[in-house]
Amino acid sequence: MTLFSPQAGPEAPAAVTPDPTVRVRLLVAYLGAGFHGFALQPGQRTVAGVLVSALERHLRHTVELVCAGRTDAGVHAWGQVVSFDARHDVDLDRLARSVNRSTSPAVVVRAAARAAPDFDARRSATGRRYRYTVLNTPTADPFRASTAWHVAAPLDVAAMRLGCDPLIGEHDFSSFCRRPDPEASLVRVVRDARWVDEGGGVLRFEVEASSFCHQMVRSVVGTLVDVGAGKVRAGEVSGILRARTRAAARTLAPPHGLCLWEVGYEPAEGWPG
Repeated sequence: MTLFSPQAGPEAPAAVTPDPTVRVRLLVAYLGAGFHGFALQPGQRTVAGVLVSALERHLRHTVELVCAGRTDAGVHAWGQVVSFDARHDVDLDRLARSVNRSTSPAVVVRAAARAAPDFDARRSATGRRYRYTVLNTPTADPFRASTAWHVAAPLDVAAMRLGCDPLIGEHDFSSFCRRPDPEASLVRVVRDARWVDEGGGVLRFEVEASSFCHQMVRSVVGTLVDVGAGKVRAGEVSGILRARTRAAARTLAPPHGLCLWEVGYEPAEGWPG
């Protein structure tokens, strides 16, 4: 180097390339008792809080969890789906085992898989199916007490089935939903709504829709149980729906009989049934 040679400046720090990530989806089941719903809430025990804590302990990085459906306090799930980003080298089998050791049996990862980069557990869903279980026997069953609504009065299942018919299709479900946002639309498309008599007094309500508004399934079940008990006629369900006021549907079924059973995607996920 001479006096007139250009001075070499300090070397610029090498650019730090973040580790590549992969989108992960989990199929999750949980018993809602003991949780203040799914969504994270400061100072409260929630499903998302327990799940995120277990995931972050294993992955050693923060996790931003997206779920297919925010279940309320006391509501269960068999087919909840969540998605998040993890480092590309994540071992999903080890991840599922690690989470289950920490959260089982209250919360269980049933399956884990890599997903497309744009997969979103909520926005990519094409439909959701809920199940509600009613135990219609003179006396309660302690072994079903946490997952079924015990109704001692005899119910007319045929009338309850007739009450399902007006619910099918696209409707404004304002009569059956809480409206936290006055501007939010409560129009939903119900694809299936039916009662299944499993015998032994166990009645199962199945309902599938593109999406659901807050407390919609519990309100519908409460109204249909009133139909079965003779408090409301099946033909009145159409009028309740058309009223578009929450006061029209009086009874709200308790949360512990409700379960998020399945979330649909295109193409189908091919996970356990």
